[in-house]
Amino acid sequence: MFSNDKKTPAGDGEGVDQKLPLARCGALSLQHVLVMYAGTVAVPLIVGGALGLSKADIAFLINADLFAAGIATLVQAIGFWRFGIRMPVMMGVTFAAVGPMIAIGMDPSLGLPAIYGATIVAGVFGMLVAPLMGRVLGVFPPLVTGTVITLIGVSLMGVAINWAAGGQPTATRMVDGVAHAAANPAYGEPVNLAIAAAVLAVIIAITRFGKGLIANIAVLLGIVFGVGVSLALGRMHFDGLEEASWMAVTTPFHFGLPRFELTAIASMCIVMLITLVESTGMFLALGEITGRKVTTDALTRGLRADGLGTVIGGVFNTFPYTSFSQNVGLVTVTGVRSRYVAAGGGLMLIALALFPKIAHIVASVPQFVLGGAGIVMFGMVAATGVRILGAIDYAQNRHALYVIAISIGLGLVPTLSPNFFQHFPAWTHPLTHSGIVLGTLAAVLLNLFYNGVLSKERSFAMAARTSHGTE
Repeated sequence: MFSNDKKTPAGDGEGVDQKLPLARCGALSLQHVLVMYAGTVAVPLIVGGALGLSKADIAFLINADLFAAGIATLVQAIGFWRFGIRMPVMMGVTFAAVGPMIAIGMDPSLGLPAIYGATIVAGVFGMLVAPLMGRVLGVFPPLVTGTVITLIGVSLMGVAINWAAGGQPTATRMVDGVAHAAANPAYGEPVNLAIAAAVLAVIIAITRFGKGLIANIAVLLGIVFGVGVSLALGRMHFDGLEEASWMAVTTPFHFGLPRFELTAIASMCIVMLITLVESTGMFLALGEITGRKVTTDALTRGLRADGLGTVIGGVFNTFPYTSFSQNVGLVTVTGVRSRYVAAGGGLMLIALALFPKIAHIVASVPQFVLGGAGIVMFGMVAATGVRILGAIDYAQNRHALYVIAISIGLGLVPTLSPNFFQHFPAWTHPLTHSGIVLGTLAAVLLNLFYNGVLSKERSFAMAARTSHGTE
């Protein structure tokens, strides 16, 4: 399964269109699904938990996510009309959208409908700007993208820490009909921390000693281990599982018709630009791996598919989509470059979305189990940003440290001091309450001030060298 495909030379690109025997294609497709599964379901778990959604609603978000990811993957891998890169690409929700979406959703005047309205508009925006990315890319050099990706990982780490401790440090209690915040006595219980640490230890051991597929799904296996321990200790419960249907189809606008709010749309369009920059680098790198040259037309089709996938996400109650870098890495590991393997993975994602009970089980995984895995997942996002920033020549670009320092400092304001902007008008909250949006704006503007805009040729060359994103 993990032996290199020797039938097609790496440099001729024909492997991209190769149709493998059904059994082998299915096994390779399953590998892609397993590698991305933990990251795929993480975003609905984060957003649903932050917004206080019920377990049934979070399970619905998971199913919707799998369904839309499957469709977006088919669009990218198979392609139709002017959409799709037609290469082995697996699509999933980008972590870059988490902060802005939580900021939008926690605003009582906006909520989930505003998230979906902003996501739909951002997807349309992505389709429109896709042909212009050659010019826009010069505004997002590695100095900017590395800073933003680092900030995303650092911002998400708070989620992983609270997960590991078993929830939020405070809980809302009703006293005489009035809501009061009180300390959560279950927060940081030793057994919670022990299970989270055990999950982390298992992931570390698997990544050190595991080979092939086992090493690639270390996070998923760590979660499975944590689930087993939690079940043995009686700390995992499946309330509502019996009421969940065996099969169901994801329907559009489950949480109501979308709302279109200007500030929410602006913040999600910024996320869309970040996503397109990440995807540009990913596609260019994948072209080198598969031996198929990524033309300007192919790049535009791929980026346009990112936008279409995001529109589909907004319609089907989920979020913005991007290509997953770990799946691009799996193409390198297996040596199998067929886009039909990715398409098979897309079909599997859609099939998984038909079974609400599976999503309900995933939504039942204790937060302290997810905490051990979250430290790895979100830490890897930050580490990717650090890797990108490590390639910068600081001697030649003497202002780079100022861009990084100020952007990360501003971006951490909403995370470290949630009430910092409390006196600002409510309509600014999707911008002021999202550290990712603040940090991105700061990084872009400071880089323009200090360094100007990179040329198109240099932008593409640098994007290909820094191709691991924030999925």
